[in-house]
Amino acid sequence: MAVSPALLYNGRVFQSSGTDAKTHSFAECILTDAEGKIVHVGFVSDPKVVAAEAARVTRHDMKGRIVLPSFVDGHMHLLRLGQSLLNVPLENCKNLDDIRAAIKEYAVANPSLSRITCKNWMFSMTDGKATASMLDDLDPRPIFIDEKSLHSTWCNTAALEEMGVQDMEDPEGGKIYRDENGKVTGLMTETVIMRIVWPHLAKAASMEEKVEAMKGAVDAYSAVGYTGAVEMAMDENGLEALRHLRQTHKVPVRFAAHWVITPRKTEAENLAQVDRAIELWKELNAETSPDFRIAGIKVVCDGIIDGCTAALTEPYSTNGANVESLWSLEELAPVIKKADGAGMQIALHAIGDAAIKIAIDALEKHATPGRRHRIEHLELAMPEDAARLGKLGITASIQAVHADPAILRAWPKLLGEHRCKRAFAYKDFADGGAVLALGSDAPTAPIEPLKNIYTATTRRSAREPDYKETVNPEFALELAAAVSAATAGSAYSCFADKWTGKLEPGLSADFAVVEMDWDADKLLESNIVETWFKGEKVYDAQAA
Repeated sequence: MAVSPALLYNGRVFQSSGTDAKTHSFAECILTDAEGKIVHVGFVSDPKVVAAEAARVTRHDMKGRIVLPSFVDGHMHLLRLGQSLLNVPLENCKNLDDIRAAIKEYAVANPSLSRITCKNWMFSMTDGKATASMLDDLDPRPIFIDEKSLHSTWCNTAALEEMGVQDMEDPEGGKIYRDENGKVTGLMTETVIMRIVWPHLAKAASMEEKVEAMKGAVDAYSAVGYTGAVEMAMDENGLEALRHLRQTHKVPVRFAAHWVITPRKTEAENLAQVDRAIELWKELNAETSPDFRIAGIKVVCDGIIDGCTAALTEPYSTNGANVESLWSLEELAPVIKKADGAGMQIALHAIGDAAIKIAIDALEKHATPGRRHRIEHLELAMPEDAARLGKLGITASIQAVHADPAILRAWPKLLGEHRCKRAFAYKDFADGGAVLALGSDAPTAPIEPLKNIYTATTRRSAREPDYKETVNPEFALELAAAVSAATAGSAYSCFADKWTGKLEPGLSADFAVVEMDWDADKLLESNIVETWFKGEKVYDAQAA
């Protein structure tokens, strides 16, 4: 659909080299055409701009604001994000009493809801404990509480009974916690979430509710400057809802999705999931459906450090637990070979140093270079593995919101100070030549990209700005590099750099107009003023 050609002038238009922005500059204006593409970036005295003004092109005064490429969220979960917008927020709770008070207040205020869902609980808030008995007296309805990372769910008895987990076996790679008599206690972790909890909640919601949830997520993305996202755990429920959303609503965000592969008992069952991903990839790809496509598969190799489920080379300092990867190198091999052989991208979730090494080894041995395979999170990488990413062409998919010092207070006890010194080694990855793709991991963390960039550049807390602690500031990124990771890097990570990620002639006119100073320390004072997608303004703060 044609849009009005436009001249955006009196701005500071970000220009950068490569995906790392080792050099950057600012132009003055952008000229777009009726197809929603950029035709010129430069200065108002340039001949193309003079000619466009003579032809009475529509003019938009940027009032001296910075114009960035619109953001591409390098790692997120669409349906869960949309649903979480209606959940009870627990991120400001300090202890069990705070959690109980928040749930009780919400329950009283929402008597018509059939169940109560909550988000952003952390194990440290409840001293590592999570039992149904801690919730049962609050409300008779089912209560589901998502741990911040989405790797654990804490439920009351009503929720456990609704799902029928008492009579279920633990799925491969997951755990339903039980007492000494075999009775479920209320905590479930890892693949239980993806294979039991999420499908249950998705089925409990109507299609209309799921579509509205996704629409809410899309609207939230437009309001903070995104026009693209990498959906990192697509399944049948999410696929069906996103199809319906695109059929019934205008969606000003492009989605590249990775089909989630969960560990099963046999290789045949694992490969059957890859077959389904390949089937969908043939239908939904960059040629047939560039705005909503299947980019590859996603395999979760370990859990999280806060839950003592990330795979480490040394035991946890608190409980001596020695956690192994959810997938061995031998188990990963056929899955990677099949997806790679079909031409798909492979994303491996790896947080602990042991899982990171296995993930890199697996891609090195079994995947084709140049496919832009990727590793998600990379929270505790040893120097030798950090250096391998760039050499092997593996994208470092990072989420600086998880490096916020306000949520890492338990790490020194869990890991010991010596291991904490390797946390979130982003500059190591970049110095080794790896492309960085910056994402939010929403809804596990806030979606605002400028807050994400703030922590990536200052290593300070965006959640608690007055908290003065920093996390390994030697691994901080320069501001231009962090902006590029959230735009060009994330676009590159999913082969979307053919049409977006930079402000260059020939690319889609996707950009964010930002009220900001070019100063990392002042990013929390910044605001998104406008978001443009394919040459059309899709968000205007003044009209919101």
